[in-house]
Amino acid sequence: MLVLEDDEGLADLYTVWLSEAYDVRTAYTAAEAYEKFDEDVDVALLDRRLPEESGDEVLDWIAQDYPQCRRVMVTAVNPDVDIVDMPFDDYFLKPIDKDSLLDAVQRLEKQRDYEERVQDLYALVRKRSILQSELSEVERSESEEYARLESEISDLKAALAETNEGFDYEDFRGILRCLGNRQRGD
Repeated sequence: MLVLEDDEGLADLYTVWLSEAYDVRTAYTAAEAYEKFDEDVDVALLDRRLPEESGDEVLDWIAQDYPQCRRVMVTAVNPDVDIVDMPFDDYFLKPIDKDSLLDAVQRLEKQRDYEERVQDLYALVRKRSILQSELSEVERSESEEYARLESEISDLKAALAETNEGFDYEDFRGILRCLGNRQRGD
């Protein structure tokens, strides 16, 4: 996780809050964020107003070069129609409290795990479909591999259904946005 905030006190506060549960890197400038960023950063918390380069530019860079990273704007900039095309997963106005910040990060992690399971389920169902078209019902019924495939599909569907119960509208919006971005190649 990366926190990019030019107010060092605030950045350090977010880092303390989040480091109880996460490995956190802290950057006070865009240049420092670029240096500290790599494939291991799974969530980025970004301020929009930075002294040398805007957080919007950093956001675009992350979306382009690290699309798997979740992006959250934590800023004093009131949202306007300019946010429509911004590639963030969530947007919070300062001040933000510890519980809200932790809840946002946890929600993003839950969405990412769900998306991966949906993709896994799709791959398994696709395999089943191929086998159903190529193997007879007898061949499938006698195959341990096919039985294991059916069991994996059933288990994954049950896990997804259980996770669905804990989601709200915002969770599903985030999931659909990310799945859509992946299909477009963003």
